Amino acid sequence: MFAVDDAYGGKQRQPPDRALAELAATQYGVVARRQLVALGLSPRTIDRRLEKGRLHPLHRAVYAVGHRVVERRGHWLAAVLACGPQAVLSHRSAAALWGIRDVAQERFDVTLPTSGHHRPGITLHRAALAETDRTTHDHIPTTSLPRTLLDIASLTPLDGVVRALEEAERRRLIDTRPIHELLTRANGHPGGGALQRALSVYEPQATRTKSDLERRFLTLITQAGLPKPTLNTLVEGYEVDALWPEQKLIVELDGFATHRTRAAFERDRKRDAALLAAGHRTLRVTARRLDVEPAAIVAQVGVLLTA
Repeated sequence: MFAVDDAYGGKQRQPPDRALAELAATQYGVVARRQLVALGLSPRTIDRRLEKGRLHPLHRAVYAVGHRVVERRGHWLAAVLACGPQAVLSHRSAAALWGIRDVAQERFDVTLPTSGHHRPGITLHRAALAETDRTTHDHIPTTSLPRTLLDIASLTPLDGVVRALEEAERRRLIDTRPIHELLTRANGHPGGGALQRALSVYEPQATRTKSDLERRFLTLITQAGLPKPTLNTLVEGYEVDALWPEQKLIVELDGFATHRTRAAFERDRKRDAALLAAGHRTLRVTARRLDVEPAAIVAQVGVLLTA
């Protein structure tokens, strides 16, 4: 029997099956063997339930209760339970749990404070996490959002980290202050530099992007070490995509959808002429060119910035 608090603050005994059902309901239908023992089930009773198909193994000493069909969060929690009480979901799996970066993944990322035993289907990471780097999200022990961003920054291209930051903002999860605080104590973490660069693309309001094309261009410029422009700024009454005000250099990013008509073509040329008359040079970069010759774009912008 399992003891639970009654309405008067005392203890009453609860049948193990009911306690197990309540526990499984809060854990996406998965439980660890150590939890079953804590509920009062003997090892022999647990083994009999396994034989009868009332428990289904997912990992060593971790089971699905009643049936084999387990949702994604159940598999995440099962991976954490399989690695012990100090384990937390991390890296790509934690990013998927937070909803900031979804990846097709057959293995699950789990972080432990010490080296752990190999678990099939689980990628183990070792890190002594501070308490502020650990949390519980959707009833699953996991790394905090800042720590998750730091971890995936070591595994993800820069543009993917920027997208994760933007998705966190869209979900109203983002607060850059604890991210900066974490970076000050990152202690050589391989994702530190990448996350710092991603923040420099994402963070300043003056360089907040409006489109995927702008984000890709800004990422390219940042990776090349060139000065960052301001984006979506008014110049002589026109809103320009990217501007270096001291050099009076403008870059217009031309996607096919908004520049495919003759009227748009003529309007762009009239606008370029007006800006040139005011002393501003305009370089037009198409989406296709950004794809096929990014190095040439970097070189051209670099020359124009120093000319």
